[in-house]
Amino acid sequence: MQQGDTISAIVTPSGAGGVGIIRLSGEEAIAIADTMFLAKSGKKLEDAAASSFSYGHLIGGSGEILDEAIVLVMRAPHSYTKEDVVELQCHGGAVVLRAVLERTLALGARPAERGEFTKRAFLNGRLDLSEAQAVMEVVGARTETSLRMASGRLAGRFSGKVKEIRRKILEMIAHLEATIDFPEEEIDDVVIDDVRLRIIILEEQIETILKTSHAGTILRDGLKTAIIGKPNVGKSSLMNALLFEERVIVTDIPGTTRDSIEVCADVGGVPLSLIDTAGIREAEDKAEKIGVARARDCAEKAALILAVFDASSPMTEEDKEILSLVKGKDTIFLLNKSDCPSSSEALNEALIREAAPEAAVLQISAKTGEGMESLARQIEQTVYDGELKGDEASFVADAREADILRRAAAFLSDALQTIENGMSADFIVIDLRSAWEKLGEITGETVGEDIIDEIFRRFCLGK
Repeated sequence: MQQGDTISAIVTPSGAGGVGIIRLSGEEAIAIADTMFLAKSGKKLEDAAASSFSYGHLIGGSGEILDEAIVLVMRAPHSYTKEDVVELQCHGGAVVLRAVLERTLALGARPAERGEFTKRAFLNGRLDLSEAQAVMEVVGARTETSLRMASGRLAGRFSGKVKEIRRKILEMIAHLEATIDFPEEEIDDVVIDDVRLRIIILEEQIETILKTSHAGTILRDGLKTAIIGKPNVGKSSLMNALLFEERVIVTDIPGTTRDSIEVCADVGGVPLSLIDTAGIREAEDKAEKIGVARARDCAEKAALILAVFDASSPMTEEDKEILSLVKGKDTIFLLNKSDCPSSSEALNEALIREAAPEAAVLQISAKTGEGMESLARQIEQTVYDGELKGDEASFVADAREADILRRAAAFLSDALQTIENGMSADFIVIDLRSAWEKLGEITGETVGEDIIDEIFRRFCLGK
């Protein structure tokens, strides 16, 4: 890949639409667009002002009109990539977009690789690496909360905290190196004691940031959540209630759901990958047996389980099997059908707590909506785990970033141990510099080219 090449790609989603956009970026972007665009005004794009629109027609290699279009010219460095960028905004049909793209390639552009526009924005200093990764987090956001987190990260809220920690580490390195260059024992002791206290504070700050990684990862990727229970306890009704639509068939016939149905749900801003499973019981036919087996597998792999029971009926052997199946897993127990009359022998919270003393147990009615707000709050509490809701913009949202923070904290711990061992400032600086360099991998200041390539390879075409 040549950084100086002019690249071109369709940047709007595939399929028919009112508008489709082809983006060019690079030194020849304006010249290529000028060759294939005939402005209604007769003016050339090379004479256009920065950030200006022109209306006209896109012309094919034989002089035929490919489409009418509006062309936006953005001159370096005032563009997404900080290079000359041209956007050809034409109609959104797949055929016309392909024809326009092929024309740009015939005139000297090359197809953009995955994430290459954003990669150029990073390499040219418009975005740091964490902000660049947030671009795809914005695109993939499933809830308003997820979008708030992604937008805040794109604006530099998370990487700003990391940069501040790096700045403080660099200050300590400078102070220690001053004692090495101008050794005065009394000053040296004072500086090292001050460094020790600063390191302890930075360790605490990193630990605080790391606590957000659980919620941040869920807000970005979603929480795999399985709804399980015996037949006819209201699993499908619960899914419909969480989705606010009649997505799943509900009947009073046991075994209606025979396969696992997975959809995305927004529950209190938390994106759930919600799986409605077949009722767990001794199956009566081959298809239902497969569904029950899949339900058990979903319960095994899910990060969160919503275990549903019929609160209007006595506990059965099937209910006991459900309790055994979810033992030791993150589970919210739901006593459904609270709107139905129940007998003195009906399943109740006390019976659930005998099997799971510390578990969350809620009374709900999937039919009337009673208790659904309490369920949403309980899911939020499970996800945020004490972290402040509303401050998602500075959350860790990537396993790689979390690992880097842990490794940086370990280097700071090494520095403290070096101080405790009474070793000289030279050795403390080595540990601090290792922490400083490790944190630079989050912002991209000290990361290798292979890691950069791998990150942008996960992007979609056109970004």
